[in-house]
Amino acid sequence: MDTSFIPISKKSFTSGRSPSDARLGDQLTSSNDCSHTLIGYPDDEGINLNGGRVGAALAPDVARKYLYKMTANGFRDEVVKLYDHGNLGVKNNTLQARHEKARAQVNQFLTENKKVISIGGGHDYGYPDGAGFLQYCKDNLKQKPIIINIDAHLDVRPTSKGLSSGTPFYRLLNEFDNFDFFQIGIQPQCNSKEHINWCLEKGGKILTHDEIMISGEPFAKVAGEFLGDVLIKPRPCFLSIDIDAFSSSFAMGCSQAWPAGLTPNEFFPFLDIIKNRMNILNLGVYELSPPLDLDDRTSKLVAQIIYRYLHT
Repeated sequence: MDTSFIPISKKSFTSGRSPSDARLGDQLTSSNDCSHTLIGYPDDEGINLNGGRVGAALAPDVARKYLYKMTANGFRDEVVKLYDHGNLGVKNNTLQARHEKARAQVNQFLTENKKVISIGGGHDYGYPDGAGFLQYCKDNLKQKPIIINIDAHLDVRPTSKGLSSGTPFYRLLNEFDNFDFFQIGIQPQCNSKEHINWCLEKGGKILTHDEIMISGEPFAKVAGEFLGDVLIKPRPCFLSIDIDAFSSSFAMGCSQAWPAGLTPNEFFPFLDIIKNRMNILNLGVYELSPPLDLDDRTSKLVAQIIYRYLHT
């Protein structure tokens, strides 16, 4: 079975501009010289199995197109060294086998002290990203890790009917127990009472989008207060973002989009806060579906999220 990562064509993302106006695609570095690595999951089988609209298999390269057109932040002196490891090979493999390959690769990069950025693909890849992260923390770090999921869905469906984009946190909560888990942006029409109760019983904490709206306060303030004491001392964090947490006005290009949801201007200050208060070792952005997009605005949002993580 071929489960290797397939390198990207760097020429596709090279601008040809002068060094004084270089783009991120011109500045990609090697695996030996990087501080951050990027990997793509061109796979929407998990979405299809969960009854969602497919198209996320095309997400990694479309998001790259916009990310690598951006310039480094000229207002900061920090230089981020990014290596692109390419896309997970998805042909002739089971979904579970692909997850295991992704998990091993994430764990390897973290063991090499490289932070990991992943672009899905279905949110089922939140499991291998999270499992690679939690195993690394268990084996190497003394601090209790944190997983924050920004999402309209809890994604704690049981695996009795197989793996899908709805099962990542069910799998993680059953396999690992020594981590703090926060679900932010959850919407009532997307989750059953049974799933809510199960998540809470397993120690998950939930902040709904309704609670954010009713508060009348900025999202960053409400979410920061929800996280509470975990912001006091930096701890290792996996930040998982399902793009359907955002309003369809900004992110219609996903497997399931709703008019209610976060806006980029609400979310970016929160991202800046947790980036400065936590040690985000993994950032995963999932469920981008370019065929369902308008003017690639959701792909641009995904690219801008990654950009802000790297360069602000």
